[in-house]
Amino acid sequence: MKGYIHSIESFGTVDGPGLRFVVFFSGCPMRCLYCHNPDTWNMGGEYISVEDLFAKMRRNLPFYRSGGITATGGEPTMQIDFLIELFKLAKSEGIHTCLDTSGILFREDERYDTLLAYTDLVMLDIKHMFSDEHRRLTGHDNERVFAFFDYLERKGAKVRIRHVVVPGITYNKEQLTALGTYLRGRKNVESVELLSYHSMGMDKYKNLGLSYPLTRTEPLSDADLKKAYEIVNAARNATL
Repeated sequence: MKGYIHSIESFGTVDGPGLRFVVFFSGCPMRCLYCHNPDTWNMGGEYISVEDLFAKMRRNLPFYRSGGITATGGEPTMQIDFLIELFKLAKSEGIHTCLDTSGILFREDERYDTLLAYTDLVMLDIKHMFSDEHRRLTGHDNERVFAFFDYLERKGAKVRIRHVVVPGITYNKEQLTALGTYLRGRKNVESVELLSYHSMGMDKYKNLGLSYPLTRTEPLSDADLKKAYEIVNAARNATL
């Protein structure tokens, strides 16, 4: 089986626990205003078999025994059959598997059951808590994201939540409180990671002939990120 892979990072340290082989899948249905990988939106890159892709990892396999492989993108579940085969092969070698996803393509069917059987950790990127704002931010509402999270909870899957904090979009008390409240009592959530908005992907837009949507948005300060954590944690840890 073959799939479209945009790129790989041989020794990633921020996309899951330990040292990781990070695979950037091509293709994504969303068009997030702050996306820093617009070059992964469309199918393209290297069209490669699961075996040949894993062979790239195998060269340094001992290094990944205490880390693993992470599928990110783009949106890896756009190529879910390829993703399943890749994770199945990784698990046969005793390698930890991590899926970095927005959950936007979730359908409760047997393919997701199979994928989850070979997935050790899900990093779920919640874009925005409010559907209208989620649609303005990404082009899609967030019903499937929440359905996916509920599915993961029912299955007892380990989850790390990621949320990009963007001034004027997600950096407000109501939205961050809603996130913390939503996560309150969710026993399968290992951690919540708030990511500061940055504009480092702006040059990619220029190179692709695209207009960058957030030219007037300043990067989030360390003080504002700290405040965002305080808001989320206060809501998440409030008495049930």
